[in-house]
Amino acid sequence: MITALRATSRTIADYLQARFAEDAVLREFFAAPGTMRVYLNTPAEMTGARSGLSVWLYRVVRCDATLNRPPERISPTLTRRLPLPMRLHYLMTPITNSEEDDAPETEQAILGKVLQCFHDHPQLTGTDLRDDLTGTDRVITLRLESLSVDEMARIWDALDSPYRTSISYETTIVEVAAGDQPESRAAVRVASQETGVIVGVGV
Repeated sequence: MITALRATSRTIADYLQARFAEDAVLREFFAAPGTMRVYLNTPAEMTGARSGLSVWLYRVVRCDATLNRPPERISPTLTRRLPLPMRLHYLMTPITNSEEDDAPETEQAILGKVLQCFHDHPQLTGTDLRDDLTGTDRVITLRLESLSVDEMARIWDALDSPYRTSISYETTIVEVAAGDQPESRAAVRVASQETGVIVGVGV
């Protein structure tokens, strides 16, 4: 489905929002009537306008390791192209938009909660899934990425925004369904082996 990226992003955002609202330290900010939320906007879009956590999809990469799988045979004469396997990379940045002295502490607590959530629960599946993934058997696996200072600097340069403390997670495997119709293929022929007894002809 073409909504796989959106559904993955919403699944991650909703999961973190729920965990923040349950946390003893962050509850006052993320549970009603708190003003912080988990957004899919870039950090630059949130600065000065919204407070909470930015979960920004900043990179989409094809997963070459599983790309060359053969088509799925759905009948003796029809095959269907397999989904396109993708890896998604998210930059997670806490933004408080506050001049309070404890603003950096709150931002660090938000990052700490993100790390705890995906350390304890690195796979989102079943009732965790949202949007068009709801009710499916999909599994979203999250892995913390160790980006170098140069890699982080390039990301923030692209945003044209001052650097903020942030972390990056990679999700695998997200599948974008093929849009073409099943193709007609020749039926599979399977060689069968038969055994028998050769009876000699008398002279």
